[in-house]
Amino acid sequence: MVKRLDAENIEYYKITGETSKQKRMELVKQFNEGTVPVFLISLKAGGVGLNLIGADMVIHYDPWWNVAVQNQATDRAHRIGQTKKVVKNTIEEKILKLQDSKRDLADSIISGDNVGMSSMSRDELMELLGV
Repeated sequence: MVKRLDAENIEYYKITGETSKQKRMELVKQFNEGTVPVFLISLKAGGVGLNLIGADMVIHYDPWWNVAVQNQATDRAHRIGQTKKVVKNTIEEKILKLQDSKRDLADSIISGDNVGMSSMSRDELMELLGV
């Protein structure tokens, strides 16, 4: 992602797990008040209350195993004070829908209620399994 942004001369801010709390807050403030269009944040850099009210789109390009953590990260861009219209019908929404389907399938298998599986076509099941 960084290489592509650099190649396209697109400005961005970046926070990783190694970025200090003070630097994180400075970058968030600059992003919310400025014109830099992209803010890259590793989910491992969470836990410090970063509110990206300047964001109009959130894409998790490195989805994590804990969906609740992803949802919290996304919600940080949709807070009181949001001034931009948040984009709908994105690839992220499709990924989240797929995650929901996988979770429902797993719950159905674990509970022994195979109703969810029996209502799926072979192609849908193969898509969920990534085959």
